[in-house]
Amino acid sequence: MKSINTIILLLLVTTFHTTITFSQKSTPERSTDTFFTTLGRSIHKNGKITLIGSGSSTTFTTKSKKATLHLSTDGFTPYNFIVVEVNGNPIKRYKLLANQDNKIRLTFTKKLNKVAIYKATEACMGDVYITNVETKEFVLQETKAPDYKIEFIGNSITCGMGADDTEIACGSENWYDQHNAYYAYGPVLSRKLNANFLLSSVSGIGMYRNWNDENKEEPIMPQVYDNLYLNYHKNAPYKYNFNPDLISICLGTNDLSDGDGVKERLPFNKEKYTSNYIKFVANLYEHYPGVKIVLLNSPMVSGEKNDVFVSCLEKVKAHFENKDEKIYMVLMEGINPKGCSYHPAIEDHQQIADQLYPEFKKILSK
Repeated sequence: MKSINTIILLLLVTTFHTTITFSQKSTPERSTDTFFTTLGRSIHKNGKITLIGSGSSTTFTTKSKKATLHLSTDGFTPYNFIVVEVNGNPIKRYKLLANQDNKIRLTFTKKLNKVAIYKATEACMGDVYITNVETKEFVLQETKAPDYKIEFIGNSITCGMGADDTEIACGSENWYDQHNAYYAYGPVLSRKLNANFLLSSVSGIGMYRNWNDENKEEPIMPQVYDNLYLNYHKNAPYKYNFNPDLISICLGTNDLSDGDGVKERLPFNKEKYTSNYIKFVANLYEHYPGVKIVLLNSPMVSGEKNDVFVSCLEKVKAHFENKDEKIYMVLMEGINPKGCSYHPAIEDHQQIADQLYPEFKKILSK
């Protein structure tokens, strides 16, 4: 890596967005596209960095002994959460208050320090904007690629909902208070596999119906996957530019749920679930020819419902095996979730990742 000396960070602020430029003596101007690496469902263009989806992130490296992060969130919710990681170690989950400058001051002991900012919440909690990073000496990002790239498509489990009650206890004012995508099974598994990851996940969503909706009032995953924000509300097409080696799908928990017991709930429709699943997977293969796809059951579904779940997945798998596609099924053992609202806690996500690791490693190595 080359070091960059005498860097001055100039900040041109627009509403909730930032244009960042770098200048130094005898060196051409460099933009954030050079010094920052952004992953996940996010926007990184013309010096503006917006984290949108669960686990989306931006990373920079500095030779300075300190840095101050300036972040904001758009007020769609009263506050948002991010996780800051320094040199591969998570420092803390930080609360960002809406419509104001949230400053996070970091100090370092090493000569070279890699800082990553992860969005802990999902897209519907609102955007997180990187409005400024104050540090003296940015360093060009490492060019070494990770071993793999994995996309995780799923629901609240994949989002890390209810996982982190270390600072805010279950039953608090807002249902997203315990969100922490950093510790969800997908990112945990990806770090074990030395993989970059993308989370395409929405709490409560299903393949043909949602947790408490028969696809009458709320969209299902096949209807919003092509949108960057995983909703209907913004004209923001997803560009399919991640190019994963493997796509993991964990959808069915909400399709099989009984809802809240008050709103009308029809019996589970195996044919519709399977048909929608096949169409959804076909769309993925259309955009990513030759990609490996793994179908997962759910750690929160057991008994007869799990038997039905698995039988549907077997039909989806057989359909694409007949087309010579690279498709696999990995069955997870049930867990006793210790997080909020009967969701996996951080230690449960670690257990899920440990279950999946040998199978994913084997599939990726083929």
